[in-house]
Amino acid sequence: MTSPHRDPQRFLKGDRLDITREAPGHVAFGHGIHYCVGAPLARIEARIAISMLIGRFPDIRLAASAESLTRTPSVIMNGLSTLPVHLRRHS
Repeated sequence: MTSPHRDPQRFLKGDRLDITREAPGHVAFGHGIHYCVGAPLARIEARIAISMLIGRFPDIRLAASAESLTRTPSVIMNGLSTLPVHLRRHS
């Protein structure tokens, strides 16, 4: 069984973070009567946070190989246990 947003038949490179990917039918915030009322705010917050992070640290890079990253075991959420990065701030 594959997680909803990592189905290789529906999402090209579903395991890769791509904030520009169009994801029709995305179910992360529920659907129909179960739709999360905070979803629009969460999306705005994520867009602002990622934009500011990349703006402040344009050379941000993984500090470990992608293969060495471990996922948090959960049936509720899909995420990484840690995400080590190298930051270099430009003056």
